[in-house]
Amino acid sequence: MKIAARIAALAMVAALSGCATSQNPNDPLEGFNRAMFSFNDTVDKVALKPAAQAYQFVLPNFVQTGIGNFFGNIGDLWSAVNQVLQGRIETGVTSFMRVAVNTTFGLVGVLDVSTEARLPKQKSDFGQTLGKWGVGSGPYVVLPLLGPSTIRDTAALPADFYGDLWSYKKPVRWRNVGSVVRVIDKRAQLLDASNLLEDAALDKYDFVRDTYLQSRQSQIDGTKDDHRSKEEVVKP
Repeated sequence: MKIAARIAALAMVAALSGCATSQNPNDPLEGFNRAMFSFNDTVDKVALKPAAQAYQFVLPNFVQTGIGNFFGNIGDLWSAVNQVLQGRIETGVTSFMRVAVNTTFGLVGVLDVSTEARLPKQKSDFGQTLGKWGVGSGPYVVLPLLGPSTIRDTAALPADFYGDLWSYKKPVRWRNVGSVVRVIDKRAQLLDASNLLEDAALDKYDFVRDTYLQSRQSQIDGTKDDHRSKEEVVKP
């Protein structure tokens, strides 16, 4: 939680410092952002991607699915809270029902019974809630390890960390182990997409930035389903 607050402060300082300029009006910090993107890309190639590949190779598909479902079920509760705050009551109730059904009948969320029961999964976070409330996105910023964001979404990070039930798991050693598994599982889910991105003849930085900004704006405008969260954008 303290880390989230520090990262938010770092993004604010970077934005206010005007340490770099860009031709893109949405990315006035492009120099800083490209440097951070390169750092994240290196960390991904050296650590995260190999770990995700090993995870995918060692664990059977049904185990990977169960892990993803378990942490997804935890995330659905915070999504429901945000959907209610956004005035999307029906969607929020659906997300609450997903948690109740999957926790009760899906072995604490390991099985996604709710989708089969036609309770669709829709992810929401506090950055999206702030956007619904009319808070502007502010400049695009790339955060260390966390990847693409905006000033608004960065400022929302502490609330998202506090709203994550796993952050209260005890003992701490199990919380830490689970957090690492959660990150690796999420990265494993993006292996195919990231491989396609790496093989394409384009500027990875521009592609990730533009995809993130368009995705976030469409989620807030309600022009597409929000089943993809900001973490699911391919990002080193």
